[in-house]
Amino acid sequence: MKEQVALLPLSPGVYQFVDRTGTIIYVGKAKSLRKRVSSYFVESRDHSPKVRVLVRQIVEIRHIVVDSEQDALLLENSLIKSLQPRYNILLKDDKSYPWIVVKREPFPRVLSTRQLVRDGSQYYGPYSSISMQRSILEFIREVVPLRTCKLNLAPERVARGRYTVCLQYHLGNCKAPCIGAQSEEEYAEQVALVTSILKGDLRPVRHYLTEEMMREAEQLHFEQAQRYKQRLDALDHYAGKSVIVSAKITDTDVFSLLVDDDVAYCNFVRIRHGSIVGVTTVRLSTGVDATEADMLTLAIQHMVEEVGGGALAREVIVPFLPSTTFLFDGVVFTVPKRGEKLELLEFSQKSARIYRAEQLKNLEIKNPERHTERLMEAMRKELRLHNQPRHIECFDNSNLQGTYPVASCVVFRDGKPSRKEYRHFNIKTVEGPDDFASMREIVRRRYSRLLEEGAPLPDLIIVDGGKGQLSSAYGVLCDLGIAGRVPIVGLAKRIEEIFFPDDPMPYYLSRTGEPLKVVCHLRDEAHRFGITFHRQKRSKGFIHSELEEIEGVGEKTIKALLTHFRTVEKVRTAPLEEVSALVGAAKARKIKAYFETNSK
Repeated sequence: MKEQVALLPLSPGVYQFVDRTGTIIYVGKAKSLRKRVSSYFVESRDHSPKVRVLVRQIVEIRHIVVDSEQDALLLENSLIKSLQPRYNILLKDDKSYPWIVVKREPFPRVLSTRQLVRDGSQYYGPYSSISMQRSILEFIREVVPLRTCKLNLAPERVARGRYTVCLQYHLGNCKAPCIGAQSEEEYAEQVALVTSILKGDLRPVRHYLTEEMMREAEQLHFEQAQRYKQRLDALDHYAGKSVIVSAKITDTDVFSLLVDDDVAYCNFVRIRHGSIVGVTTVRLSTGVDATEADMLTLAIQHMVEEVGGGALAREVIVPFLPSTTFLFDGVVFTVPKRGEKLELLEFSQKSARIYRAEQLKNLEIKNPERHTERLMEAMRKELRLHNQPRHIECFDNSNLQGTYPVASCVVFRDGKPSRKEYRHFNIKTVEGPDDFASMREIVRRRYSRLLEEGAPLPDLIIVDGGKGQLSSAYGVLCDLGIAGRVPIVGLAKRIEEIFFPDDPMPYYLSRTGEPLKVVCHLRDEAHRFGITFHRQKRSKGFIHSELEEIEGVGEKTIKALLTHFRTVEKVRTAPLEEVSALVGAAKARKIKAYFETNSK
C-alpha cells in the first residue's frame, strides 16, 4: 500500500479506496493527493474507529487529477452520488415526502404526489406531513376553480366536441375547459394564483377575489358575489392557520444539523412572505473523516436539487457556515446570534430533535434492545464511565433525629428497577443521627458480603447525598480494594448535580436527557423504599413501647392484647374483667395498675 501512496502526485484531485471485492468504499478530495492519502496510513490517536476499520479494508487506491481544489470538490460530489460508497456521507432517507405538483399539460392539474419526475412540471414542498399537504390542496380547490379530471385537453381533442361537463362544473368548482367554456389564457391566470398560494404569497389571490366579488355585485349578480365572498372568508381562515414568522423576515431558508454517532439529521424550513410554507428533515450517514460543515453542505445540495424550481432564498440561516459556500451562487449564509433569526434557527433545531425522537421510537418499537443500548450508552457518556451501567445500585439513609435508623439499597438493571434485588438495612453500629457513619456501615456490609459470596459487583454505585456521603462510601470501597473496579458518584439535593470522588466541583447533568430521568427514578425509589421501612419500624416501636414498659408483660401478652383490642388506648380503657379473661387476673391487675399510675 505504501508503494501505491508513493506513486500518487502532489496535484489536487479525487481519490478512491477499493476493497477486496473491487467495490469503491470511499471517495475523497484533496488539495495534494499524496499528502492527503498518506495521512490515512500513519498511526495516529486522532483516527476514529471508523477510519481504522476503513484502512484495514483498502487493497487498491485509484485517483483522478483535476486542475483545482474546487474542481475536486465538484467531482467528489458527483462520484459520491453515483457510487454511494459505504464510508462516505450518504443520504439515508428512505422516506418519500409529499409534494404538490402543477402538471405540465394543457390546462394543468394541481395534484398530490410523492414522486418527483423531471418532466417540466412544477413541484412545491416538500411538506412535513400529508395532513398539511391535503389541507393546502383542499383550500386551493375551495378558492380557485380548476379541473380535477384526467381528460386529455389538448386543443385538437377539445375541438372535436366529444367531452361533456361533469358534476364539478354544476357545483361551480370548474369552468369546463373540456368543452371550450374557458380559454387557456384564463385558465393560466388561475394557475398563476395557485402557484402564488403555494409560494406563500396570498396577496394576488386576495386581490383577484375582491375584484371579482365587487364586479359581480355591481352587476347585481349577488349569488356569484356571495360565492366570491365565501372564498375570501376561506382565504382569511387559511391565513389565520398559517404560521406567521415575522413581518420583517420575508423570503428565507433555514437549515439546522443534529449529529449522533453514525447518523445526522438536517432540518430545512422554508419561509416565504413571512410564513412557514415547508418543513422537512433528511437523515444522513456520517461516514468517516467528515465534518459537520461537510454534512450540512450535502444536505443543502440535496434540498436544492429536490426543490428544483424553487431554489434557495437569497438569505439562508445556518448554525455554522457550510464547508463550501461557493457552490451556492447568490446565496448569503447567516449565522444568527440573537433576535428573530436565532428563534427561527431554534425552531428548526427543535423540529430536527422531534424527527430524531420519532425515528428512534419507531426503531425501538421494532427492537426494544436498541432502546436499552442507546439509553445505556447515553448514561455512560453523561456520567463519564468506561463501561455501560447495566447494573446500578443506589443507597439512601433514613432516621428520625437518630432514632430507628435504617437504610435502603435499590438495584436497576438496564435502566429499570429490579425489585426482587432491593435490600433493607438496620443500622447496627451507629448511635445518633450520623448519616456519614451510617453510609459507611451499609456500604461495607453490602460489598463485603458480595465479595465473600463471589457475586458480581455493580457497574455503578450512586449514593443519595452530597460530597460527605460520597467520601464516606468511597473510603469504604478503597478499604475493600474495589474503588478502581466500581465507579461511584454522589447525588446532591439539586437533582441535576453529580459529584465524583476527589472532585470538589459538581457536574451538571442535562435537564432534558434520559440519563437524568433514570437517576431521578433511582433516587426516588431508594428514598421510597427506605422511608417505607423506616415508617414500619417507627410505627411498630410507637405501638409497642408503652406496653413494653409494664413489668411482667412480655411479647406474647402484648401480641394477644393488640390482636384483641387493636390499640393501646383501648387496652387502657378496657374493663378489668375483659383484660383478665384475655391474659389472666394477675397480669390484668399489673396492666390496670400501670395505666392508673401513668394516667394522662
